Amino acid sequence: MRPSGFPYKLIATDLDGTLLRSDESVSLRTREALAAATAAGAAHIVVTGRAVPWTRHILDDLGYRGLAVCGQGAQVYDAGEHRLLTAVTLDRQLAAVALAKIEAEVGPLHLAASRAGLEGEILVGAGYALLHGSLPTTPLTDVSDLWAAPLNKIYIQHPTLTSDELAEASRQAAGGFVTVAMAGEGIVELLPLGLTKATGLSVAARRLGAKRTDTIAFGDMPNDIPMFTWSTHGVAMANAHSDLKAIADEVTSSNEDDGIAEVLERLLS
Repeated sequence: MRPSGFPYKLIATDLDGTLLRSDESVSLRTREALAAATAAGAAHIVVTGRAVPWTRHILDDLGYRGLAVCGQGAQVYDAGEHRLLTAVTLDRQLAAVALAKIEAEVGPLHLAASRAGLEGEILVGAGYALLHGSLPTTPLTDVSDLWAAPLNKIYIQHPTLTSDELAEASRQAAGGFVTVAMAGEGIVELLPLGLTKATGLSVAARRLGAKRTDTIAFGDMPNDIPMFTWSTHGVAMANAHSDLKAIADEVTSSNEDDGIAEVLERLLS
């Protein structure tokens, strides 16, 4: 049963480039629109590529107490209780094979990795350009250290290829071993095979008693395509990647211009 006065039971929002502005804040207008939608009976769920350690501070700042899908679908996190409900880890043997195959095609890569768990470290190797520079990291000085403990994902960058080019080359070389996700310029990730944001969202939705036909999703990057495909209505931000816009049901204003609020206010009216 859908909430009275609002056509969806579940609102799924990406974080970076979607819910968050460039300074990692959420505008008052967007906060109020989400509050109005939840007051009308909908549930808001964050679905992000960030692992829990890089997401938790944002959720706490928002006063967010619900479920969050983190790590590109690998983690379902209860923000109110600060605990993991489900977690999927990367097969490190398959990941090692995938890395070797990709480097055989494109040459040496700059690497980073996300350790599994609530307190999982972010390992950053030499040459890897970190986009979230204010967040805590651990230097990766020996590639063999990648395989010392369970991982959520591996991040890869190339000295000359664009992220789109690197993602496509990686899929061609190693798509049978890992899922390759392009989450933004400079953010290409190797994930457990078959894992997408839709995987985690479907798990979280079941816990909330919602179905795909109850869900509206907001995003900005190709890694949001599976989430849009799973949801009944996908809304791309004006700043979204062209691949996501091509499959979206509609395009709203940018993350800087309250694109989420614009859609929610219309639906609420």
